[in-house]
Amino acid sequence: MRKFKGNVTTPQGFSAAGVMAGIRKKNKKDISLVYSKTPCVAGATFTTNLVKAAPVTWDIALLKNGLPKHAVILNSGIANACMGEQGVSDNLAFASVTAGELGIKPEQVFTASTGVIGQPMPMERIIPGIEAAVKALSDTEQGGIDAAEAIMTTDTVSKTIACELYLGETRVLLGGMSKGSGMIHPNMATMLSVVTTDVNIDEALLQEAVSDAVRDTFNMISVDRDTSTNDTFIVLANGLAGNKKIEKKDAAYEEFAKALFLVCKDLAKKMAHDGEGATKLLTCKVFHAKTREDARILARSVISSNLVKAAFFGSDANWGRVLCALGYSGAQFDPSKVDITIQHEDDFLDIVKNGMAIDYSEELATKMLSQDRVKYIVDLHDGYERATAWGCDLTYDYVKINGDYRS
Repeated sequence: MRKFKGNVTTPQGFSAAGVMAGIRKKNKKDISLVYSKTPCVAGATFTTNLVKAAPVTWDIALLKNGLPKHAVILNSGIANACMGEQGVSDNLAFASVTAGELGIKPEQVFTASTGVIGQPMPMERIIPGIEAAVKALSDTEQGGIDAAEAIMTTDTVSKTIACELYLGETRVLLGGMSKGSGMIHPNMATMLSVVTTDVNIDEALLQEAVSDAVRDTFNMISVDRDTSTNDTFIVLANGLAGNKKIEKKDAAYEEFAKALFLVCKDLAKKMAHDGEGATKLLTCKVFHAKTREDARILARSVISSNLVKAAFFGSDANWGRVLCALGYSGAQFDPSKVDITIQHEDDFLDIVKNGMAIDYSEELATKMLSQDRVKYIVDLHDGYERATAWGCDLTYDYVKINGDYRS
């Protein structure tokens, strides 16, 4: 099993496109399409926000309709959220026009939108954009690159990855793309993401693999403690790899699930690193917790803390903020047993033992925290479970970006 450079067109049978429709900005790709002529089974997860955008409610219904799926149509610039019946109607048109151009049913097309909430979809621009996207469909790497660029909003880089594994002698491929930079917080994480795979798998098992992968990847990142109305993660599997169909939780299922986890983890970390205004990636690893859920809660609490994130921006080894974030997380642990260590690559610096500061070099701590990727390692000495979460620093630019997001 290995990860490599690739995207949603890497697996067999998938094509993609990204085009400029002029939804909000000129000279920016803003309509993205992923398509498989071969019918697909699907798995997905969505925002936990009670306020759900029209595409999310559409997709939730589609996931249960029993029909094979063929496509995901996405747009950036307008979220199509909080628009009432007009939003529902616009989303139906979004799916229907796509389906008509591809020769399939609207109920076989997932939709996803990202951008400004509470503004109408400019369908007079979107419909020609859909038509252009269908014409531009390509199974080349460039098709996948264009599709990934078209879903970006405040992202500074597009986010893609591919993975291969072997089930017996059969090569299976996965390819993914995601967008996410702001409004990122555990509870799915604010994002749009599509993963394609040519694996042959039962749909119910695919959904289980998706839900499990999300729990320890997309649900373990945070940029700004905000959960969006539009979070959508969709996996399409068309079976073209030709492996013996995965119909139970056997070794083949476990191998595929590991590959899906690797893809999701890579995309999740890229989103955390590309947080709005961010300059650094912060990882928190919690070890020896009483339960797995305690470990998850504690790791997320550290990377979600605005005070921890601000100190990280300033390269300040303010360990009290880390301990404080652990303490209000809601998980149970003994503060007098906690050790905290800073790690950068192969360098480690212990800063807290048994819940209290030890004699360490502030100069070295500052130097380590100034690096692009840094980890806080938290050892609770309280059990056998562990978890990892990813976040970023909180910078002046985050406020600047969100102070005029609609303009």
